[in-house]
Amino acid sequence: MNVLNVPEPAFMQEEEITLFSDSVGKWIDEHASPEAVQSWIANSSVPRELWSQAGEAGLLGLSMPEADGGMGGDYRHEVALMRQLGWKGADHFGISLHNAIVMPYIWHYGTEEQKARWLPRLQSGELVGAIAMTEPGAGSDLQGVKTTAIKQGNGYVVNGSKTFITNGQLANFIIVVAKTDPSEGAKGTSLIVVETDGAEGFERGRNLHKIGMEGNDTSELFFNEVKVPGENIIGGGEGQGFIQLMQQLPQERLNIAVQGVAAAERGLQETLAYVKERKAFGKRVIDFQNTQFKLAEVKTKLTVAKVFVDHCLGLHLQGRLDAATASMAKYWVTDIQGEVIGRAGAADLRRDERDHEAADRADALGLIRERNVLQTHLTARTRTVAQTIANGTPITGAIGMKKVTGQNHPQVRYQLHVRTGSANPGMLSPQLMKTISASPK
Repeated sequence: MNVLNVPEPAFMQEEEITLFSDSVGKWIDEHASPEAVQSWIANSSVPRELWSQAGEAGLLGLSMPEADGGMGGDYRHEVALMRQLGWKGADHFGISLHNAIVMPYIWHYGTEEQKARWLPRLQSGELVGAIAMTEPGAGSDLQGVKTTAIKQGNGYVVNGSKTFITNGQLANFIIVVAKTDPSEGAKGTSLIVVETDGAEGFERGRNLHKIGMEGNDTSELFFNEVKVPGENIIGGGEGQGFIQLMQQLPQERLNIAVQGVAAAERGLQETLAYVKERKAFGKRVIDFQNTQFKLAEVKTKLTVAKVFVDHCLGLHLQGRLDAATASMAKYWVTDIQGEVIGRAGAADLRRDERDHEAADRADALGLIRERNVLQTHLTARTRTVAQTIANGTPITGAIGMKKVTGQNHPQVRYQLHVRTGSANPGMLSPQLMKTISASPK
């Protein structure tokens, strides 16, 4: 995808990487067609066999050494995969978490026995990976986790609950962030692997329905006296978990930045195609000067974001990317991603609020639902709008979208249900409803 006309850095132009990227794109076309993605969304999950198919195609464990059961590539191969998924709207598939978050914990910190036991099975798709950090009462504050893994004989007993866990419904290999010594705070944190097949006391809760990433299974997990072998502590010793988590933050944040740029590039490309073919008031939407202003603005900001992320990729390949710089990339790109999606989709074309067609055309969500482009990133759009016009009430969480039909203007609409700081869950104001209404053509 070359919507920004920005040359790829030299390390991404190597023939092996470009050929690999092309082959990944063809695989996605075959296994993640627009119709297939819609089925993922309908089921709130990809099919289990997709993981096995990805393993057979050599797309799992891309950056793991062949000697340890991986494919022998490097982070550039992960980037090529993440980009292709974003460009083709198939980023509901949680493969990047499996590849570029879960497996590196085993490779970097696992014992030789753990690598031999787990990495080949993760590469084949026999095991689907997840990492269970977030809890109902602890999100980014990993020192505050309440889940425990208490030593009992030669093993551990895990108790606690996790939420918002990506791949949670299908994963059978879960790295659990737990306290092996609750009295020691961060120093008492360990990473322990729970292989869920046949594990007594392990339960999957709700497959959470989200505003974005609807085709990815994101779940609640419950551990009730789950017995785990002692050799499942990553690294073989207790108390190393917090350091392990902190050391992996640069790559994990960079993953998000890479994915954000790819999704925004697709959004811009689809928007350009849309405004070139759509006509209003006797001419193409692209021919309105204001449309050109807005598209130039978002292209400029996205170009800056892409160049910065490419810079971070270079640093990471050299082993020089620090957590602070990676955080800058994650913050900037996700912010710009939301802005690109909102402005590119809307193009600020609502010249006549009484003209329903113009209002529909101006609405970013109309483009989202019509083209299945930006469905995975609605949260940034809706929360930004909500913060500015929800009567000053702070939005503390989005619960879900409800499909309704308008009375005076019969069309499909999506009402955002939210949690606010001063009231029970409910709908936002009519003004916001109008802003985020959608009318698929």
